[in-house]
Amino acid sequence: MEFLVEDLALIPYGEAWAYQKEVHRQVVEGKRPPTLLLLEHPRVITLGRKATGENLLFPESWYREQGFALYWVERGGDVTYHGPGQLVGYPIFPVGREVRRFLRQIEEAIVRVAAAYGIAAYPTPGYAGVWVGEEKLCAIGVAVKEGVSFHGFALNVNTDLNDFTVIVPCGLRGKGVTSLEKLLLRKVPMEEAKGQVVAAFAQVFGLEPRLGRRDAAQV
Repeated sequence: MEFLVEDLALIPYGEAWAYQKEVHRQVVEGKRPPTLLLLEHPRVITLGRKATGENLLFPESWYREQGFALYWVERGGDVTYHGPGQLVGYPIFPVGREVRRFLRQIEEAIVRVAAAYGIAAYPTPGYAGVWVGEEKLCAIGVAVKEGVSFHGFALNVNTDLNDFTVIVPCGLRGKGVTSLEKLLLRKVPMEEAKGQVVAAFAQVFGLEPRLGRRDAAQV
């Protein structure tokens, strides 16, 4: 079996969210194979199903005044940040009721990406994500509807980590965030990171990747 990989480049969160829903519908209806969307977002704060707003350090209006978009969404987890230099992946895969296993597979794929750069990363039992020491390298939060996943992961590649200081990331106080750039002391080409992610997903899920192209008319 194969999975489709679509590179959406830098795309506003709302536009990508709408496209996810269209792709999700097509996967549910069997009109397309499992699909992995890879992209970056302009600066945006998103709050998942567990969020109450207490982990926002400022009023919602402040974020918008500072140039952050802000969305309450249906993924799991609390509050997180997305921005340029962060590789966001939305795996829209049939998972049935095996949601926990699916989360562990995403974590394993990201651990393999880190290992490709000589970084020893690990998941933490109890909540989704991938860590290096006491700092989170990759946040994970998914939703599942009609047996098919959407939303996904956010891997800090060359992310401006200062933008995380305006929230309590994932609601975890006393924990930090990190990036491939910070750990390697160099910029990592985004196309290279995307290639590592695709290779890791192919290995973990046992699927053959095929490059696809977004049809703008579908959004």
